[in-house]
Amino acid sequence: MKYLLVWDAPNMDMGLGAILGHRPDAAHRPRFDVIGRWLVEQAQAVGADPEAGVFTNVTPGNADAIRSWVEAIRNVGFGVFAKPKLTEDSDVDPDMIDHIQANRGQLAGVVVASADGQNFEPLLRELAHTGVAVTVLGFREHANWALHAAGEVAHFEFVDLEDIEGSFREPLPRVNLDNLPEGGAWLQPFRPLAALLK
Repeated sequence: MKYLLVWDAPNMDMGLGAILGHRPDAAHRPRFDVIGRWLVEQAQAVGADPEAGVFTNVTPGNADAIRSWVEAIRNVGFGVFAKPKLTEDSDVDPDMIDHIQANRGQLAGVVVASADGQNFEPLLRELAHTGVAVTVLGFREHANWALHAAGEVAHFEFVDLEDIEGSFREPLPRVNLDNLPEGGAWLQPFRPLAALLK
């Protein structure tokens, strides 16, 4: 049996960017070695074999920009499914769903890492109802449906990526309207005012 992780790289980057207010930098990128160890522990707890895959798009002419990242995560033990981003509709979500479906009869558990994960909801609910351990790994700010499903559906869990100890080198700046300190907080702009002139 497999404990399968599928990681939606474009969506996770978008979710991180929304939390940070800018493109993620090295300090705020997830550590795949830590996530890999977490997955191995989840798999071992149920006597399954861990398998992890990152799904990403590659913009034509941009391969050199992500080559070292792809090689680094492959070196950790993650497979990478790379698809050219030829149109706005060239998303990897259908490929992730196909990969889960192709492994369906062998799944002890499946983890979908996606900032919101809504495109996977019907399949994940269906798998959980058949007894497969389902985990959505994302950001609580963007995954209300998964938080609700975790309370409604047996075998369904939501894990905030930052709750995996050591998954980020530095804490994410997660002050938002739902998580305000008692004394209040400044919510930084997503872009400078000067951008209004462009």
